[in-house]
Amino acid sequence: MPCTTLLVGKKASYDGSTLMARNEDSRAGQFDPKKWIVVRPEDQPRHYQAVLTHFALELPENPMRYTAMPNAYARRGIWGEAGFNEANVAMSETETLTSNARVLGADPLVPDGIGEEDMLTVVLPYIHSAREGVLRLGGLLERYGTCEMNGIGFQDENEIWWLESIGGHHWIARRVPDEAYVVVPNQQGIDTLDLVDALGDGRDNLCSADLPAFIREHHLDLALKEIPPEQDTDFYVRAAFGSHSTSDHSYNTPRAWFMLRSLNPSTFVWDGPEADFTPESDDLPWCMIPEHKITVEEIKEILSSYYQGTPWNPYGHYGKEEERGRYRPIGINRNNFVAITQLRPDVPEAIKAVEWIAEGCNAFNQAIPLYANVNTTPAYLSETSEEVTTDSFYWANRLIGALTDAHYQECIAFIDRYQLKLASMGHAMLEQSDKAWQEHSAEGSAYLERCNQTMADAARYETAQLLNQVLYAASNGMKNRFARSDA
Repeated sequence: MPCTTLLVGKKASYDGSTLMARNEDSRAGQFDPKKWIVVRPEDQPRHYQAVLTHFALELPENPMRYTAMPNAYARRGIWGEAGFNEANVAMSETETLTSNARVLGADPLVPDGIGEEDMLTVVLPYIHSAREGVLRLGGLLERYGTCEMNGIGFQDENEIWWLESIGGHHWIARRVPDEAYVVVPNQQGIDTLDLVDALGDGRDNLCSADLPAFIREHHLDLALKEIPPEQDTDFYVRAAFGSHSTSDHSYNTPRAWFMLRSLNPSTFVWDGPEADFTPESDDLPWCMIPEHKITVEEIKEILSSYYQGTPWNPYGHYGKEEERGRYRPIGINRNNFVAITQLRPDVPEAIKAVEWIAEGCNAFNQAIPLYANVNTTPAYLSETSEEVTTDSFYWANRLIGALTDAHYQECIAFIDRYQLKLASMGHAMLEQSDKAWQEHSAEGSAYLERCNQTMADAARYETAQLLNQVLYAASNGMKNRFARSDA
């Protein structure tokens, strides 16, 4: 899946939360409506069979309850994508990655291996920490192989880990530094790996056990230093496993550049002939320490962006017209949803896990916070149908996005007000609901479900009002408009 990921360590976030966020984007030529659901232990399969491939797996008998964002069209596969389990561990799968011919020739992809369709379903219900998620998925990759190159995030209250598959059966992973954030835009992202740590204590780095032998046998180490891979504390991953193609420079690296530029505007020179990094730089950092602590709103804004403030803004009015739309935006028409999974410190265990969810084109929608430790989810998010209907958060936002895109100047002020209002309501709901938890804790998930329903009802009302405004503005801009005063 073409997607964009942003990960934030607990010391880099505004409130000490770990934050993991990713857009899921559909393939070109189709849209994939999504729904937010809870999978209870009794509903989890014990024999898993993929829809799109022959991959099958016998699953453990002790799954936990978990949330997921699967496809509304079951015939297109599950694609659970993002969720929390009841141990307050989150998983985000997957960021489809690029590689090179040397890697894929040495360890070819496995057509019926584990894929993005499958990973959340066969991993998330069985893990109790982010590190455990890396090791479970890594073991599955080694045993069954994968049909695609993927990056997967795992999150608990203290740590975020990022795993990348390498060829059909190999993998690497790094822990996101607590004080840093990470950006990944559909391209093999980890820049360096401490193989001594990965093969030893595994404090901040992990990998498949035979990775050094794989590197040596297939001459994948392109560094000029003379040192065996297993002794390298700074192995240059991107040269060995990554890609640097022309299409990367229009589709992938510009997104990483914009995210880094947004969160570290003064750290480097990002623009002009003297820039340290450009949208086509192959050496963009995988992680950086931000210039200020990062908020949920910033994450949503960045994952909705389309190069505002640059000549490449497709809605811009300055710069050369032929430059507008040169690079693939983060907030693209094919966004299915964005999920921002937040694990908050200093609150009771039952209310730590919050999912901020927005659906449709992220440039023109807004995320709402929803408690994850629940047994049911609001119909506005869970009952997405194949028919276009304003009874669905997904479809209502898809309509708003299409209308706003065609009438951007007339509608963008409505969008701005909606986004600010809904985000403010979300924070207010969380604060009020958190404060009342002590009073209602005996009710458990039933109380949290009522809070989620209140938030969904508010989102439905505000989204309907926005659709009214956008539709009216778009209708007034129709080419066949005519009034008696025009005669």
